Amino acid sequence: MAHAATRSASVIELAQELIRRPSRGGIDDYTPVLSVLEGWLAGHALPHRRLHDEAGQLVGLLVEIAGGRPGPWWTLDACVDTASFGDEEAWAFPPTAGDIVDGFLRGRGAADSKLAASAFCHIAADLMPRAGRMGGALAVLLDVDEHTGGFGGARAYLADPDAAIPAGVMIGYPGMDDVVVGGRGLWRATLTVSADSGHSGSSRRVLGAVSRAARLVQLLDTADLPGLPAAGAEFGLPPKLSVTAVHGGEGFSVTADRCDLNVDVRTTPAFDAYDAETLVRKAAAELDAELLGPAPTRITPIACWPPFQLQPHEQPAAALMDAAASMGLAVRAKTAGPSNIGNLLAGQAGGIPATAGFGVPYEGLHGIDERARLAELPQVYAVYHRAVLQLLDAR
Repeated sequence: MAHAATRSASVIELAQELIRRPSRGGIDDYTPVLSVLEGWLAGHALPHRRLHDEAGQLVGLLVEIAGGRPGPWWTLDACVDTASFGDEEAWAFPPTAGDIVDGFLRGRGAADSKLAASAFCHIAADLMPRAGRMGGALAVLLDVDEHTGGFGGARAYLADPDAAIPAGVMIGYPGMDDVVVGGRGLWRATLTVSADSGHSGSSRRVLGAVSRAARLVQLLDTADLPGLPAAGAEFGLPPKLSVTAVHGGEGFSVTADRCDLNVDVRTTPAFDAYDAETLVRKAAAELDAELLGPAPTRITPIACWPPFQLQPHEQPAAALMDAAASMGLAVRAKTAGPSNIGNLLAGQAGGIPATAGFGVPYEGLHGIDERARLAELPQVYAVYHRAVLQLLDAR
């Protein structure tokens, strides 16, 4: 713990530099923020290399520290791209402030997840001198393209023929009350509703695509989904369906002949992607029978990730929870509602177990005035440090 406290100042300093380089997913150039990390890694003689996607775009950095004894690889992962700023005028401070006020590190990415990225780099630097005593190896993935939902950095890591497939991954999402050991999956699709176009002032009544789509939204919003799992059920979360976007029509004088809906269904082990698609297709068929159109409603699946859940005794969850308990922290295993990189890992052949959250307390995540509380940083650092040592049998 004393070492973690000493390390905190350096962790914060690097995190501040990262926050001051805007890296909004799908908006900013990622090169500046990754260059800061490259410079720090090179300055600490940590072996690292760039990761590129299929289009050749830089999507992350990978640190690899091989141990002196055989064993599995374990990965620490933190994204260094961020959510967008939203309404900057609503912020009480600049989104790229990177300053410390009242014990909080302020700015977009302070919580999710530039502070974790800095901490994981420092843990790698701590372990480098004792690599010869490690059983197995440690990778640190510093990825971007996470907040777009594309997970380009994580995908490039998993597709890299030179990278070892990890036995497990610990993702540095924030929040100190829980070790997140699972998450709902998702099934996403675009629904295209058709109609005959016409002049809005015509004497002939025309039911446009927007009106048909509105009825489909009603059918989807009232669809019969399973409720909360029975008391004692392990997963603990119900499925959820949301219509998240509607696009159709323009101007005033023409009724639209096409309207597109984005549908997001969060899935569980008891209500999987097949169930989600079946439910959505049933609603579309009901619309087409009730309000005839020139063509059946078209359903185009966009993405599908499975739900995942580790048991507290499974690695790497067990190492993280044991380390927290050894520090006197009362954390619980939690299955989260939002999907995350853990779902992507679970969808790999054989599945890659992951934890998707344990970190400092925070405020304003993905909203205005994002900030991370620093008082608990030494404890969080010490927990991850101890967990990695346990997994690598390097104590």
